[in-house]
Amino acid sequence: MAHISRHELKEDQLRSTYEEFEEYFKTHYREIATVVGIVIVVAGLAGGFKYYQDRREAEANEALGAALKTFRAYVGSIPQGSALPGGFQSFATAREKYKKAEDQFLDLIQKYSQPPEPKAVAVARYHVGLCQALLGDQNAALKTLRESAGESDREIASLARYALAGELVKAGKTDEAVRIYQELAARPTSAVPETTAKLALADAYRVAQPDKARLVYQELEKKFSSDTAITQVLKDQMATLPK
Repeated sequence: MAHISRHELKEDQLRSTYEEFEEYFKTHYREIATVVGIVIVVAGLAGGFKYYQDRREAEANEALGAALKTFRAYVGSIPQGSALPGGFQSFATAREKYKKAEDQFLDLIQKYSQPPEPKAVAVARYHVGLCQALLGDQNAALKTLRESAGESDREIASLARYALAGELVKAGKTDEAVRIYQELAARPTSAVPETTAKLALADAYRVAQPDKARLVYQELEKKFSSDTAITQVLKDQMATLPK
């Protein structure tokens, strides 16, 4: 048998492999074409879905911006000869303002609540609770704020829990409010820092448990001992506590 060099053996192996691949491709052409087609379609759908989601997010943010502009609008008559800056709104009464803002937030939620929800929906839901509270609909506000307090976004959830605790105090459910303030102080967020939660906690204690309120104020006084302005405010708060 003639001697076969390593180079010739390698060429034979490559040729054999190529021929096998060519035969396989001919035999399984339909399956390969189908798989490639599916990959292309899936990639196209992914790109289209991302574009759809980005556009949906932008539209929801725009609607949220309009509702927030209403929520923060000026209330009262404009003095003669004066004018609000461009784009700012004014309302004759706070009720009129908050009712319109609530409707705008609710419209946003209804339109964009299908999963995956844009973040604007969570922000709108929290503001619906605020509007309901400001309009005097306490039961609705408590229901909405409890729902908003369960948001996956910690910042939004903490704001909702803070507002919820305030409404619970008004409803006479101080024990539940105190528990929420304590939890917020133990796990603060940028939206609701520890100090904010503790000041609200002291306010919740003021009437029924003034001694506990004093302890909270004293704790904060030690924490901010180098800031004379803050310590003076805390001293003033302690001076007005019921005996």
